[in-house]
Amino acid sequence: MKRENKKAGFVFKTYEAPNQSPFEKLFEIFKELITYTSGDFDEAIDWLRQLDKEYDLTTPEYTIDDFIEDLKNKGYIREEIDPTVGDGDGDGKGKLRITEKTERAIRKQALEHIFGKIKRSGSGNHRSKGLGIGDEHTGEFRGYRFGDAIEKVSMTESLRNAQINHGVGDFNLTEDDLVVEETLHKSQMSTVLMIDISHSMILYGEDRITPAKKVAMALSELIMTRYPKDTLDILVFGNDAWPIKIKDLPYLKVGPYHTNTVAGLQLAMDMLRRKRNTNKQIFMITDGKPSCLRMPDGQYYKNSNGLDPYITNKCYAMAQQARRLHIPITTFMIAEDPYLMSFVREFTQANRGKAFYTGLKGLGEMIFEDYENNRKRRIKG
Repeated sequence: MKRENKKAGFVFKTYEAPNQSPFEKLFEIFKELITYTSGDFDEAIDWLRQLDKEYDLTTPEYTIDDFIEDLKNKGYIREEIDPTVGDGDGDGKGKLRITEKTERAIRKQALEHIFGKIKRSGSGNHRSKGLGIGDEHTGEFRGYRFGDAIEKVSMTESLRNAQINHGVGDFNLTEDDLVVEETLHKSQMSTVLMIDISHSMILYGEDRITPAKKVAMALSELIMTRYPKDTLDILVFGNDAWPIKIKDLPYLKVGPYHTNTVAGLQLAMDMLRRKRNTNKQIFMITDGKPSCLRMPDGQYYKNSNGLDPYITNKCYAMAQQARRLHIPITTFMIAEDPYLMSFVREFTQANRGKAFYTGLKGLGEMIFEDYENNRKRRIKG
C-alpha cells in the first residue's frame, strides 16, 4: 500500500484588503499617483493606465473610464473650461482637476501611511513634563495649598479625610482635610515647517520632494485633527522663501533654485513672532548646503562650490537669533556628505536645537516623534 505524504505549511500571497470595491482599490493607487505628479490629473491617469496594462488592475466590467466617471460623481474631480483652448466661441476644451475633497483624502492617506491610524482626540493635549496648574488629571494627590483653585479640590478624597480625622458623628471639614489632584498642563505649540525646493531635491535620480510633501501633509492632518489648538505654517525656500497653504501641498514642485536657507529662517521667525503661544519651533527639511543669499540691493549672491563661509556665517547668525527668541530649530538633513553634516552640527550648536541625519525612509516617523517630544516641554533660554 502506497503511503501518501501530506505536507503542511503556509501559502504567502499579496495582501488584499477585504471587501474593497473596484473603485476603492483604484482610488488608493490614484492618491499615490496624484501626489507624485504634483496634482496633475492627466499624468496620474496615464500612469494608472500603464499600471493597469502591467498588473491587470481593472476588469471588462469596471474600466479606468468607469473609475474616472466615479471620481466625477463622488466629487473628487471637476472639469474646468480653459478659454484659451478652442475657437474663441466659449467652447474651450475642459480640463479635469482634483477638488478639495481629494486634497483632504491625500492628507488623510499620508497621515495613515506615515504615522499610523491615529484616532481623533480633544483639543490641545500637549503634555509638559512637570506637574502644576493644568487640565489633565494624573491620579496623584497632595494637600491643599493657599492659591489652589477650588475646582482642583478633590471632594471625594477631602470628605474621606474629614471622616477619618473628625469622625462621622461630629462631621467637620477643615483646610487640613482638603486634597488637590495633581494635573499636567496641556501646552499649545506653534510650528513652522520649512521645505527645501531647490533643484537638488530631485537630482541624482532620487525623488526627495515627494516624501517631504507627504510628511508635510501628514503633519498638517495630524495637527488639524488631533491638536486643533496648535498652529502649523508651511513655507518653501529656494532662491527666496514664501509661505504656502496646506491645500497647496499636493501641487508642490521643485524649481531651478539654489538654497537660500537664511531667507527661509527669516520668514519662519517672522511667522512665529506673530503667534501668541509660548512654545514655538521650526522644522527644516533640506538635502543640500546653503548656497544663496539675497543682498540688500536685491541681487543674489550664489555659490554652489562647497561651503561658502559668507553664506554659512549668515546661517549661524540666524540660528543664534532664533535661540535668543527661544525658538528651537530641528533640522532633518537628507544627505550623508561629511562636510554637510559638519555644517549642520555647527548650525545646531549655534541654535542649541537638534539635527537628524536621515535618508528618506523613516523621515515621517522621526518628525512625528520630535513633534510629540517638543510639545511636552517648555522652551527656556
